[in-house]
Amino acid sequence: MSRIRTLLNPLLKEMCHNPLLWLLAFVPMVFVAQRLAHNAHTLLFILSIVAIVPLAAMLSHATESVAAKTGDAAGGLLNATLGNLTELVIALTALRAGEYMLVKASIAGAIVTNTLFMLGASFLLGGLKHHVQEYNRAGVRLQAGLLLLATVALLIPSAVFQADSTVGVEFSRKLSVGLAVLLIVAYGLGMSFSLKTHRELFASGESGEAGEAPWPLGLALVTLAGVTVLVAMVSEVFVESVQKAAEAFGMTPAFVGFIVVALVGGAAEMASAFSAARKNRLDLSVGIALGSASQIALFVAPVLVLVSYCVGPTPMDLHFWPGAVLMILIATVAAAFVTNSGRSAWFVGVLVLMVYLIFAMTLYLLPPQAR
Repeated sequence: MSRIRTLLNPLLKEMCHNPLLWLLAFVPMVFVAQRLAHNAHTLLFILSIVAIVPLAAMLSHATESVAAKTGDAAGGLLNATLGNLTELVIALTALRAGEYMLVKASIAGAIVTNTLFMLGASFLLGGLKHHVQEYNRAGVRLQAGLLLLATVALLIPSAVFQADSTVGVEFSRKLSVGLAVLLIVAYGLGMSFSLKTHRELFASGESGEAGEAPWPLGLALVTLAGVTVLVAMVSEVFVESVQKAAEAFGMTPAFVGFIVVALVGGAAEMASAFSAARKNRLDLSVGIALGSASQIALFVAPVLVLVSYCVGPTPMDLHFWPGAVLMILIATVAAAFVTNSGRSAWFVGVLVLMVYLIFAMTLYLLPPQAR
């Protein structure tokens, strides 16, 4: 018992001294409200967003503690993987309901949000504290290459459909399954390249600031697992309420999927990326942002295509609307362009954020038509 108490002491101390973690009280409130007022969609929508904030803060500290032991490259991959479980749960919930427009919008939105918003905000927040920041360009090149591959895979079904309107649904589904398998294989090979065969190329360029004392590795891993489960549960409540709440707030389904769901689903990763950037650990921030985007594009999206044959009303394909593919392509090119030098300042973050805001404004005022 004393050993368990000793292990939990850092967590309990953090909860007592960090006012943000006091918002953890909203986590049980979400589940109580869901049981007692299941149809209060606006209330559930607001409570679920507030509840995710302290969970994201805990996930951020736990991830930084793991990264302190494993290095920023592995730490960034771990955070991206756990953070993307939220997007996967949200997408699976919408998939079972047959909300394919919401699924595709959330996938495209998550890729663009991580590539532009998370990366740009990290550059901005880090640059406001540090004059110039540097990071390893090798990791950026790999993630940008993976994103470009995913963009090509998403572009092909849309281009074929636009060029030949006689192409049937069956062809689109077969092509999507083949593309999904290729993307998953490419993602696996990319991880083997960066974490095993050429690991030395992706070492962090700077150690950054020490910041708060890291938690013991055991506590950090347990916290990561527990918080990830809670985030997934709260996210499911969020998905069930988001459509009705969006109507109450005057938001369109495309804007909800592309912007709102992507921002809420990536809250945990964003907290980690922003905190690392402020501590001059930009390798970790860039690894989380671009690693998460490439993981969604090359793993989460293909898995959803394959899983849709089991849980969806009908199989889902990779035929996104042209506007979404264009935004993903622009986001990939923009990220590759601004990260090419391996150095960053606050205004670089502003430029990247402006591109994201252009997309958000466009979707809010003129959403793409549902397929």
